[in-house]
Amino acid sequence: MPGRFFLTSPTTEIATHLGADAGGLNEPPRSNISPGQDIIVGLPKRVLSKMRWGIIPVGRVNARGRPVMETVINARSETVFAKSAFDGVRRCLVPVDGWYEWTGEKRHKTAWRIARVTGEPIVFAGIYDVWHGPGGTRLPQVATLTCAPSADVRDIHHRMGVILAPEDFGTWLTGSQDQASLLMQPLTDGSLVVEEARKVDWGGA
Repeated sequence: MPGRFFLTSPTTEIATHLGADAGGLNEPPRSNISPGQDIIVGLPKRVLSKMRWGIIPVGRVNARGRPVMETVINARSETVFAKSAFDGVRRCLVPVDGWYEWTGEKRHKTAWRIARVTGEPIVFAGIYDVWHGPGGTRLPQVATLTCAPSADVRDIHHRMGVILAPEDFGTWLTGSQDQASLLMQPLTDGSLVVEEARKVDWGGA
C-alpha cells in the first residue's frame, strides 16, 4: 500500500486530469513524498488544495471505545465507512505519478517504483478532515484508502491503494456512500508497471 509517493507532473496537468482548478498551486517536482508532508488533494468542489498526509483522529474511538492514537496514512476501504474513527470525514482525490514499495529483509530491501503503464497520473481515493488544535490551529489532513492488490503488485505487497478511473472521480467525490463503495476495488490487472527503483529516485532512505 502507498507508503511514499512521487509526483513530478506539472500542477496544471494534474488539475486538467482531475477536471479541477489548480487553486493557485504550482508545486515543484517531488520524487519522494513521505507521510507527514503536504500533498496535493482534489476537493469535492473540483479545486486543488494542499493537506498533510496523515490523519490524526483526535477525539475518535475504536470499536472498543478506546481513543485512536496513531496517525492514519492509509485506511482499509472495506471498513472505513463503518469505523467511528472516521466519522465526519469527506471524500477527496489524491493524485500522484506513482508510489514505492519495498521487499526483502531489513538492510537488504529492494525498492520498487509503481506507475501506470500509460504514464498518466494515478488518482487514489482519499478521505480528509480538518484537525483543530490549541490556539486556533487548523490543519487539513488526508489519508488514502486501500484494497486487495491486483496481480501487478501482489508479489510485493498484500494491499494497494484504491485507484480511480477519470469517469469515477465525480462519483467518488459527491456520490452516495453506496455508489462510492462500489469503486473500492483493485485496479484492472495489467494497468501498472513495477520496476526496481534507483536510490536516486527515492533518496536512499
